[in-house]
Parts: sequence; C-alpha cells; structure tokens
Amino acid sequence: MIYRFRIILDTEEDVFRDIEIEQDATLEQFHNVITQSFGFDGTEMASFYISDDQWSQGEEISLFDMSDGNQPVKLMNETTIIDVVHEASPRLIYIYDFLSMWTFLVELAEIAEYESGMEYPNTMFVHGQLPDQAPDKEFKADDANDFDEGEEEGFMDLDEYDDLGFDEHWN
Repeated sequence: MIYRFRIILDTEEDVFRDIEIEQDATLEQFHNVITQSFGFDGTEMASFYISDDQWSQGEEISLFDMSDGNQPVKLMNETTIIDVVHEASPRLIYIYDFLSMWTFLVELAEIAEYESGMEYPNTMFVHGQLPDQAPDKEFKADDANDFDEGEEEGFMDLDEYDDLGFDEHWN
C-alpha cells in the first residue's frame, strides 16, 4: 500500500508538501524525502514524534541514538512507517535541526494502491516556499503560575556574586 501524507511547516504562511511513500519504507527514508522536498541538505539531527489528535508530542523516533544506553531508543532506520502510522493514529510531528527547530506537522491523508509505472517515494504537490529561517516558537508553561515574574524561592540573584564566598584567586 501507498501512504499519502501532507507535511506542513508549523508557520503562519501556508508551506506544505504532499508526499506518497510505501507503507513499509523506514522513517529514515521518509526523513530523507521530507528534507529533499523542502530543500534541506539533510545533515542535521531530526526526530519524528508520534502525535495525537491535539498534536501533542509523544514517543520520539530519532535519526541517531544519542542516549546514554539506559533507555531504549527507537531509531528511524529500524522503524517502518506502518509501525507508527495508520488510520487510528495518522499524525506525526517531525523536527529537523534542533538548533533551528524546523517543526512540521505530518498527517496521513490517504492510503492508496500502487500505481503501475509510478516510482515511490513521490512528491505529489509543493505549496509555498521555505522561509530563510525557522519560524519562532513560543514555549509556554501549562500553568501560567509556573513562570511568575520576579525572584523565585530557591533562586539566587546573580548580581549578589560577592555573597557566594568564592575566592577568585584560589589557584
């Protein structure tokens, strides 16, 4: 079967790509198609995240294993698309370049039959141009009281450096 996805850049302007790919392709192959279709060189770190209907970020599937070995890590080259995407769970979040945080919403639009003579993966439709830099992200706490203005209990004012009792000529 062929999965048809819409990959949308998380920005105010409409920037998206429609991609067809085989259901048994790996997420690494899907990552490569996405980066190419948006004009990235593909050399930066990236991850997919399983998502729900509210686009909440769930389990990570990483391009490389950057863990300390204590936790098992799902890797893109070991995970097929059908392992994580299906009609009951059609959404992923894709983040490319963790310094710039290019964030894409990936949604399964349709499951189709192979078309003879067609090569997959296939970029079906391109809309909008990638901006020069990643859109700014606004990170906010779930509870507005989590980030009160002013000094928090337990935090020190860094201007009170002299009160630390540190001898700057210790060596």
